[in-house]
Amino acid sequence: MRILHTMLRVGDLQRSIDFYSKVLGMKLLRTTDRPEQKYTLAFLGYGSNPGHAELELTYNYGVDQYDIGTAYGHIAIGVNNVYAVCDAIKAQGGKVTREPGPVKGGTSVIAFVQDPDGYKIELIEDGGDRYAREFATT
Repeated sequence: MRILHTMLRVGDLQRSIDFYSKVLGMKLLRTTDRPEQKYTLAFLGYGSNPGHAELELTYNYGVDQYDIGTAYGHIAIGVNNVYAVCDAIKAQGGKVTREPGPVKGGTSVIAFVQDPDGYKIELIEDGGDRYAREFATT
């Protein structure tokens, strides 16, 4: 078994596609418009299935905002240099909600950013490899 995709409902599909592609560097893999069912899907990622998990953005016609809820946590993305990625995100008008630095009680360098709909994205330096090793021993 493996994760195929994660779905997020978004209020403005193009704004979200622009954020995930231009700010976070994902590729728009495919879109599907379902006018009879009144929704449009956009799949993005750093690669496509089956080799990579994808992000599915769902726009429901006429809904421009959602309550995120208290159960949602975040999406995690591995990066080579979290400081440089955060600088690039800020330069493009993105919102960094937790500046880069070590995770509390550990040595992994992380940061948090927020997408246009308010979803949290954790950036983990070294592609998450150090993070995985650190928590495998606890």
